Amino acid sequence: MPMIEAKVTMELPAEKRDVLKTEFGKTITILGKQESYLMINLVDGQDLYFGGNKLEKGAYVEVKVLGSVDAGASDKMTARLCEILEKELGIPGNVVYVSYWGTGSWGWNGGNF
Repeated sequence: MPMIEAKVTMELPAEKRDVLKTEFGKTITILGKQESYLMINLVDGQDLYFGGNKLEKGAYVEVKVLGSVDAGASDKMTARLCEILEKELGIPGNVVYVSYWGTGSWGWNGGNF
């Protein structure tokens, strides 16, 4: 039950949302998760600050999964997420933060896994 939430500074047109959805769906397999269970939330137009300065282009991405997050896999995932954000939105990796959250409980459809 993975979840990727990306908060970005710019507005995202529908075509960019579709590209990000597709690319994030491919990328979640790095963590051994399936796209068929992936939920994605794209939040645009955010005010993000880094080092006390407002970013024109920047992103904060949270990746949440059932179970633990392997350090080696998360390193590869971060690299790929940064590549996607740079290619699709022009956001350089040095203004992207990615956090990982693993949990032992995940609710869905009236119950927990």
